[in-house]
Amino acid sequence: MASSLQFASWILILVLIISINNNNATENVNNSSLHYEYVLLEDKHPCTRTCVQGEAPMVCHYHFTVENYYTMTKACHDCPQNLTDCYRNDCIPGDGHSRAIVVINRQMPGPAIEVCQNDLIVVDVENHLMSESTTIHWHGQHQLGSPYMDGVPFVTQCPILPKTTFRYSFKAQQAGTHLWHSHIGMQRVDGCFGPIIVRIPAETNPVKQFYDYDLEEHVMTLIDWEQVTATEKFLYHHHSIGDNKPSTLLVNGFGRHKLFGEAAENETYYTPLARFTVKQGFRYRFRIINAGYLNCPIEVSVDNHTLNVISTDGFNVAPVEAESLVTYAGERFDFGINADQEKKLYWIRFRGLMDCDERFTKAHQVAVLEYEGYDDRGNDSTTANSELNYVEFFNGERLPGGNPDYDNSARSGKQINSLNKGTESNNTKHVSMPELSSLDSWDSRLKVDPDVQIYLAYDFYTIDNKYFHREGYEFNNVTSSLNQLLTPQINHISMEIPSFSLLSQREEIPKNMFCNNDTIKDQDCANSHCECPHGYQIPLNAVVELVIIDEGFAYDANHPLHLHGYAFRVVAMERLGRNVTVDEVKKRDSDGYIKRNLINAPIKDTVNVPDGGYTIVRFKADNPGYWIFHCHIEFHAEVGMALVFQVGENGQMPPVPKGFPTCGNYLPEEEESTGNGTTSKPSDLKPVCSKNLFVNKFEKVLFGDYCRDEMSAARHLLVPSVLIAVFAIIVTFITN
Repeated sequence: MASSLQFASWILILVLIISINNNNATENVNNSSLHYEYVLLEDKHPCTRTCVQGEAPMVCHYHFTVENYYTMTKACHDCPQNLTDCYRNDCIPGDGHSRAIVVINRQMPGPAIEVCQNDLIVVDVENHLMSESTTIHWHGQHQLGSPYMDGVPFVTQCPILPKTTFRYSFKAQQAGTHLWHSHIGMQRVDGCFGPIIVRIPAETNPVKQFYDYDLEEHVMTLIDWEQVTATEKFLYHHHSIGDNKPSTLLVNGFGRHKLFGEAAENETYYTPLARFTVKQGFRYRFRIINAGYLNCPIEVSVDNHTLNVISTDGFNVAPVEAESLVTYAGERFDFGINADQEKKLYWIRFRGLMDCDERFTKAHQVAVLEYEGYDDRGNDSTTANSELNYVEFFNGERLPGGNPDYDNSARSGKQINSLNKGTESNNTKHVSMPELSSLDSWDSRLKVDPDVQIYLAYDFYTIDNKYFHREGYEFNNVTSSLNQLLTPQINHISMEIPSFSLLSQREEIPKNMFCNNDTIKDQDCANSHCECPHGYQIPLNAVVELVIIDEGFAYDANHPLHLHGYAFRVVAMERLGRNVTVDEVKKRDSDGYIKRNLINAPIKDTVNVPDGGYTIVRFKADNPGYWIFHCHIEFHAEVGMALVFQVGENGQMPPVPKGFPTCGNYLPEEEESTGNGTTSKPSDLKPVCSKNLFVNKFEKVLFGDYCRDEMSAARHLLVPSVLIAVFAIIVTFITN
């Protein structure tokens, strides 16, 4: 009998093992098909296609591997002397300087996600960084119904730890030109970014009439760039006398900055430039993405061509033709170029402003607009006024003639989104954001009088920030004014990020955790450093108006502000002077001098505010969740220039996905010494009772309250529990 039971037990164990292995094998096969079906198609992802009206949405899988990497590695071989080597797999030339970077799939920019509206985007993000966590934010996708996919650490999710993988899954709801990027620390700055393009069928595209071609290769992703990591630059600036001015710019990861070779021998080389090809007689849609991270707005122009702006931040506008446009960090613009010029090479110029201007680094970059079939006869080099108008370098790269330096790149004609200009300019040469006309009809829900109006004023303040001016080297007690670090804040508050995910662990939020200028009125935040979880609660479906004010007392700067979870109407923008106060703006509004565009104001998710002025935006709070609002200048966001909007009550938010990761502090209660060098709480000294109810009954007979119940797996206690049970049965039999 005993041998039969033993044999049956072994059979049962064997069946369980086979079942588990089969399940694992099936899971591995499924994961493998998800990974290889799409990722190994090097030429073109199947979701990059012409969008057809009535076609069923696709499920678009991507695998992102985030890792520490380097520019100008051995994978680049003889780049730039041999130009083709610069385009090898795994070669990231950047501006020619070797430096550490953080990239996805060893690409910079990272892999482009190009889909049709309503496709399901599924991205497995594998963190292969050596010592950093990560997340990915899908900038421009507002995650209606999928707030857990927004990618903000400690707001919508926990960070993705090294050696782990997190799956993002969301519908591509918002058409247009967008951006994905890391939302942790300085990883975006170091190369962890890429484009998201969401197209729609031609039949439903209101701006299709303004271009003939919308090509994958006509996406321009810009970033300001340094020869050191962003963390090093951040620390040098905040803890020493280092500057915060970018050295150069990159276009699609390419740029000229470092000179190779010997100038004396007339053999000089640069890393290659980004190139964009057009065919004479056709109109092309170009998409420009600003992934920048410092106070460096970029002026964009194309020699001999105008820009016909048709979209911003994914929302269409009535076309406006201009000689140039200015783009701030986080913004996107789409414009048409009419290839109606002579078949030549033309400079595309990117000129840095503010902290990149002639006062500082003159950061700029160029790319090449190349007409198919341009005349390539001639000598190795010519002047800008020559018949052929191009220069050929020794490595074979052909470029337009002339010297496209910083000073030669300024434009004086009509400009869109000009620096520090609002509707006050009354000048047809400068078109500010509220002067663009949205092609989306006005949402009647955005009534004349909003339900909620919030004033958000910011500037740089001379306070003793505890992170940069501690006791002994206070703001006014450092050896040089170069060591004085001003703190950017919204409403005199620095955002303190919580230690857990607000959205997915919202039941853990302590009562009265959030603060704002109404809750801390008793504190002197104008003269001391106030830091707390800065936030506002907004009723679901309320009409919200944000009056954003750049006080402008410290620097002449511009801050691009980005709102997660929403797009908004830019209803007003004005510069009042070099500086302004909240009370002055309120008085101007009450006196009727602020005119809001409540008819066809453009829709954006990232907007700048003129220094010494205001920008007013309005939106319908119909997307429940916790949404961050922050400056898109990385150095400012990192030190707390941000806040969180809680939209709706916790019960109105979508349920937490099953198995969603959690995080938080580990602070155990005070412990007592056990006398053997270890510590333990008194309750830990009791033996653990079995979770098996049958065995537990006999344990309680033997031990009473001396054994403790604990949430332990029953299998861990099975053997000792069975022995105790047998012993208890024997004792009971003997005593009876």
